[in-house]
Amino acid sequence: MSDDIIEQVRQNVIQGRMDKDDEGFEEGMIGQPGVKELVQQALDRGIDPRYIVMEGLTEAMKVVGRKFEAKEYFIPDMLASAETVGAAMDILSPHLAKSGMTSKGKVLMATVKGDLHDIGKNIVCIILKGAGYEVKDLGSDITPEQIVAIVREEKPDIIGLSALLTTTMTAMKETIDSLAQAGLRDKVKVIIGGAPISAEFAAEIGADGYGADAFHAVRVVEELQQGLRGGP
Repeated sequence: MSDDIIEQVRQNVIQGRMDKDDEGFEEGMIGQPGVKELVQQALDRGIDPRYIVMEGLTEAMKVVGRKFEAKEYFIPDMLASAETVGAAMDILSPHLAKSGMTSKGKVLMATVKGDLHDIGKNIVCIILKGAGYEVKDLGSDITPEQIVAIVREEKPDIIGLSALLTTTMTAMKETIDSLAQAGLRDKVKVIIGGAPISAEFAAEIGADGYGADAFHAVRVVEELQQGLRGGP
């Protein structure tokens, strides 16, 4: 029975259906339970919240990622699915804390100084939370000084910096330089992403990684975190 409802959670995340009033990408789904109702039902049945996250939400977003990379899904589709995961995590978070689920690592996310675009960053935050990371979203238009102060206080494992404008890309280098000047650069990994960003630019400014899109960014975080843990 638990596998049946987890499969329904997966399918409704893939369909981007938040609740029973959502249509989804296929016809005839209005009135059927959406992700919020299904996650609550799973909890009411006593299913381990960690199992719901890993087998329901995370596995579903892997499918969404493959569809996005195959150009079967576009940004609005990916965003709809990611938002269902965000809503599910809001329901699950108190239960995960009680279950003793340990975080895979702490990630700070920010759109850099001068840039107000945050859709891509927000999707990365949601997927990382669903994958078991502790995520602190600093928002947009965040200065290097603000990031340095928060890194000193929060001691994250990884920082994700986003920019959508070519004119704000330079703030990424400013941030990395500021971390170095504060003696913090060797204590945290930095990945960057956004429409104008490239792997070459990441290497040029001394970033540790580059995310071509939200799903690639999450894979890079996983690889960096494995390195920090001394994994393969």
